[in-house]
Amino acid sequence: MNPNIEKLQSAIAQDREALISHPLYASIHSISDIQSFMEHHVFAVWDFMSLLKYLQITLTCTSIPWMPVGNANTRFLINEIVTGEESDVDNLGQRMSHFELYLTAMQQAGASTASVERLIEEVKAGRELSATFSSSFIPVSAGKFLANTFDVIETNQAHLMAAVFTFGREDLRS
Repeated sequence: MNPNIEKLQSAIAQDREALISHPLYASIHSISDIQSFMEHHVFAVWDFMSLLKYLQITLTCTSIPWMPVGNANTRFLINEIVTGEESDVDNLGQRMSHFELYLTAMQQAGASTASVERLIEEVKAGRELSATFSSSFIPVSAGKFLANTFDVIETNQAHLMAAVFTFGREDLRS
């Protein structure tokens, strides 16, 4: 493994362990707990998609005229992840994004999608993100999470976003 990656993993090991062993996981005992969890976690699912799109825009070509950008292996990796995240297949064989799959799961579990649907409406309407993230319809913890991600996006530093994406959003156990 790359020594820089090992150094980074070592530096964040304590924080990763704190997330993996967070008491939240042991506190889910009922469908109501699952619904509450999903009503907060859905914002992280949307956030993940935003991170991924930032990386695609930054590390691949998403403009016309097309031009090769960066490393072909990086382009392949990012575009492969985008394909899976934006156009997966549900149990009925219908294509939809992981975000849409999560909304469907929330509906099946009886969780409310109203807050995240309102977020999408606000974003489509062009409302300022920072104002939207601090709106009363978004759970405070979710709003802070989103604001942090978009603060990092605004730095326009692809390496920071790649680190957030790689070390903070996927399976923390791997």
